[in-house]
Amino acid sequence: MKATDTPPVVAVTEPAPVSKSPAPGGRKEKSSEGKVLNVFSHGVLIIWAILVVMPLLWAIMTSFKDDDSILSTPWALPDKLHFENWSRAWGQAHMSEYFLNTIVVVGGSLIGTLLLGSMAAYVLARFDFPGNRFIYYLFIGGMSFPIILALVPLFFVMNNMGLLNTTHGLILVYIAYSLPFTVFFLTSFFRTLPGSVAEAAMIDGASHTRIFFQVMLPMAKPGLISVGIFNFLGQWNQYMLPTVLNSDPDHRVLSQGLVELANSQGYKGDWSGLFAGLVMAMLPVLAAYIIFQRQVVAGLTAGAVK
Repeated sequence: MKATDTPPVVAVTEPAPVSKSPAPGGRKEKSSEGKVLNVFSHGVLIIWAILVVMPLLWAIMTSFKDDDSILSTPWALPDKLHFENWSRAWGQAHMSEYFLNTIVVVGGSLIGTLLLGSMAAYVLARFDFPGNRFIYYLFIGGMSFPIILALVPLFFVMNNMGLLNTTHGLILVYIAYSLPFTVFFLTSFFRTLPGSVAEAAMIDGASHTRIFFQVMLPMAKPGLISVGIFNFLGQWNQYMLPTVLNSDPDHRVLSQGLVELANSQGYKGDWSGLFAGLVMAMLPVLAAYIIFQRQVVAGLTAGAVK
């Protein structure tokens, strides 16, 4: 018998996987698109910066020029620095009195707003009680209420309480005006703070008051600075409320003083003094933002990352 020949075994090999790496041109296209987008965004930011900075620089430059130069060559540099414009606006136009009144009103209202707003926000963020959400939404509803609708009843309420044309009355109105946004901002901020620190302080025997003022409030410093800057900007530039509730010339604030300076010049055309007073009103706000700009950014982004 012949041995049967077995057929040869053929090894079947699978085809090598085809690599799906992107073509070399794909990365170049994405990088080119990123560069175009980067250039476009930087161009928009540069244009926006020019639109914001140029009027400010022009106002500062104009405050050191005389009236003839302002009208004849408004875009030219001053021939010399006329510091008498600032002294005239500070003394003769009573800008010093308006400046002092504004510091008193805004300083008092800012302290009261941050103190009351932080206390209310801490309770709403850390404690559960019946009506918690209802009170919170009442504060949010106060943000959507137009202040112009409350001017007439607010005028009569202030008049009946004897607070009309007074500094402390205007401070109370500023606090009530700024509380809704402050509570809304700080409530979200207090919710991002770790509760274990407060629990540890409570185990050590600290009271709720001590926990708030010595533990939680220092931790909320970035948020307090951020909301304080926003309230400072709004209260410093407020014009409608003091115009309606503060008609006494001895208690006028800077916004009223600038309008009075513009109206009192009449046909005299004291444009240099007007621009000097305008720059005086802008400098504190600009300086406050430059000094605390890092804290403002830190406070706005603190709640984004836990």
